[in-house]
Amino acid sequence: MSPTLLIVIIVCVVIAAIILIHNAIIGRFNAVQRAWSDVIAQERQKNKILPALEEVAAKYASHEKQLLEKVTELRQSLTQLSADTIDVKTLSQTESHMGALLKGLTLTVEAYPDLKASETYLKLMREITEQQDNIGAAIRIFNRNVEQFNNGIQIFPNSIVNSMFTHKHTLQVFDDSEAAAGFEYKPNF
Repeated sequence: MSPTLLIVIIVCVVIAAIILIHNAIIGRFNAVQRAWSDVIAQERQKNKILPALEEVAAKYASHEKQLLEKVTELRQSLTQLSADTIDVKTLSQTESHMGALLKGLTLTVEAYPDLKASETYLKLMREITEQQDNIGAAIRIFNRNVEQFNNGIQIFPNSIVNSMFTHKHTLQVFDDSEAAAGFEYKPNF
């Protein structure tokens, strides 16, 4: 093998290695951008879903509160009735309370056959927890992609290719200062 051919092969291998390293850096950078977009998408979804769920839960609670007030009024009217005296006015009020309660219950059963505010609140809390878990998972994926990208531009020979051609800088991982404040231990990075 001639020395010229050997030099050409070495140059081609070096150029191919530089191209592969450069492409890997760009691929990792794009993965970081995609992961961050996923974090934002999860946060956006949470911000759209939760207010609607809170509104439904508030409506359920308000409706059940009104029904409870009507039941309480009916009980008070019933306690005022006595077997010893005939009180048509109190009986009329009691019947009125009973009619209002039955009307409210009928509407409730028709509109919400299984209306229970406590169940609605439990579902709301589960949805909030699920949304927070999804955001946490998206942040962990983002941080993993940032780590891989930063490793990809800092290790040798990638650091040389990056400084000569790609010019990417290390990225910061997501950090929650409020959560970090809860730990006494602080690593000395």
